[in-house]
Amino acid sequence: MTKEELLEKVFHDDFENLKGKTLRMTRVRVPGREVCLAHIMNPVDESVYHNLGLHIGVHEGEDHIGESIGIIKFTPWEATVVAADIAMKSGNVEIGFMDRFCGTLIITGRLADVQCSVEEVVRFFRDELNFRTCRVQRS
Repeated sequence: MTKEELLEKVFHDDFENLKGKTLRMTRVRVPGREVCLAHIMNPVDESVYHNLGLHIGVHEGEDHIGESIGIIKFTPWEATVVAADIAMKSGNVEIGFMDRFCGTLIITGRLADVQCSVEEVVRFFRDELNFRTCRVQRS
C-alpha cells in the first residue's frame, strides 16, 4: 500500500482537501497488559551467551556458559521490574538483562530454577494481575 492509498483510506472524503498539503504522521504504540514471550532455553553454543551480552557490564568476568536462559517480554514495559522481583524470589536465578524501556527480562541459572522462575512470573501476571499471557515454551 502506498502512502497515498493509506491516506485516502484513513481520511476518506477529506483526502481531496488534504492533497498537496504537508502532513505529519506519527505512530503511537499503546501497550496492552500481556506477557507476549516466555521462553526457556539451554544453549550449547557459547556464542549465544556472548551475543546476549551475558559476559559484559555488571557480569564482566562471570561465566554463564552452560546455564539455562529464560527470556520474558512484557507490555507495559515497566512490568519488567515486577517480573524481575518475582523471578529472583522464585528460584536461584540471576538477572542477565533487564530493560524496563522495552519490556525484556533475561534470567540465567540452573534449568530447574529458571523454569520455576519463568513459570511463576507468568502465573503471577496471569492470575494476580489479569494479564493476557502466552504459554511457556522450552527449547
